[in-house]
Amino acid sequence: MPMKAMIYKTLSTVVDDFFAFCIRMPWLHRLACFRDDVVFLIFLYQRWIYRVDTKRINEYGQVAEPEEKTAEGEESKKDK
Repeated sequence: MPMKAMIYKTLSTVVDDFFAFCIRMPWLHRLACFRDDVVFLIFLYQRWIYRVDTKRINEYGQVAEPEEKTAEGEESKKDK
């Protein structure tokens, strides 16, 4: 998820919680706002646990972080 969308979702969640306490509304709607918070916290937890592997090749054949060649790897290729 792009960072702009993540920030938008975070702000939207905070604003929903704020208005859930300030405005008079049915209890079911308040509970629905907090249900969204639980889902959002689970999403954040999963994003933290399952980080993006920058060395993995994506579907377009691109790598975000190319492997660095070590001096040992180059020497072993020369010896062969």
